Amino acid sequence: MKKHNFYAGPSILPQYTLDKSIEGIKDFAGTGLSILEISHRSKEFIACMNDTISLCRELLDIPSGYQVVFLGGGASTQFAMVPMNLMVKKSAYLITGSWASKAFKEAGFFGEAVEVASSKDKNFNYIPKNYSVPSDADYFHITTNNTIFGTELKKEPDVAVPLVADMSSDIFSRPVDVSKYAAIYAGAQKNLAPAGVTMIILKEDLLGKVDRPIPSMFDYRTHIKAESMFNTPPCFAVYAAQQTLQWLKDLGGVRVMQKKNAEKAAILYDEIDRNKLFVPTVTDPEDRSVMNICFIMADEYKELEKPFNEFAKSKGMIGITGHRSVGGFRASTYNALPKESVQALVQVMKEFENNN
Repeated sequence: MKKHNFYAGPSILPQYTLDKSIEGIKDFAGTGLSILEISHRSKEFIACMNDTISLCRELLDIPSGYQVVFLGGGASTQFAMVPMNLMVKKSAYLITGSWASKAFKEAGFFGEAVEVASSKDKNFNYIPKNYSVPSDADYFHITTNNTIFGTELKKEPDVAVPLVADMSSDIFSRPVDVSKYAAIYAGAQKNLAPAGVTMIILKEDLLGKVDRPIPSMFDYRTHIKAESMFNTPPCFAVYAAQQTLQWLKDLGGVRVMQKKNAEKAAILYDEIDRNKLFVPTVTDPEDRSVMNICFIMADEYKELEKPFNEFAKSKGMIGITGHRSVGGFRASTYNALPKESVQALVQVMKEFENNN
């Protein structure tokens, strides 16, 4: 029976990436050595790193004046590195979920962190609107996609201060106007590669303005100067990212992927809205995530939640259990998930409805 992988992360990777990664584990770049054992200082791996960065620049149309670095530590490390490097006195945060809340907490260690708006009052099931950002903030931080609660900011907010974004779960899913950002960071394990590496895009002229001493490992300038090689990078994860980016380029890039993702999301949301057993956790279509689609049982069918979960698993639907803070179900429809998997889930939902 075919398995359909809806895990929120680590999550599905393109078959191309899996196949190429297996090749690289056996023999990386014709060296006769595995990517797991080769020196990061070898000319073959340096070429891999450079090509990975080049693909990022090409796919996201990153303008001059911006640097791309790959680091370990996950996106959670960036919660601290961003304010450490960019906050002189004050920062502003939009609180749209658990990860935004954690980033906001870390910023408080380095200066005044201001919460400009929050959707916590309704369990983060909407994106706040009509807020104001302090004009004296050193930056405004957003989390573009909310993996746990299923909301997404689909366009850049129009603000007068530098914009910083955690794009861990929707990077490369759509075009992004990088010129509107001071920094973008993304953990790889949703849409790019296995866990272990984080991509950061930085507007270089905003660095070096803080007075605080920054430890070398946490100073973005260190890693820009060392071209992501200050210490041993997560070599395998970088190699896998290179394969995913090449796969995406061969498909036609982020505009093609945006269309594919919108089609997948529409198929599933249409069924959630139609099916009497289910209700979406995010009611406003404008705020609904294209990457993490969350839904629960209608009140009158709550007792069917566990039976549906078991039924779906028996049909090969893997990883659709909702986060414990939301309950219900979550289907993560990242770039690598084929439309056929979404169609299979919809068929399971219809079959379960007919049976109940």
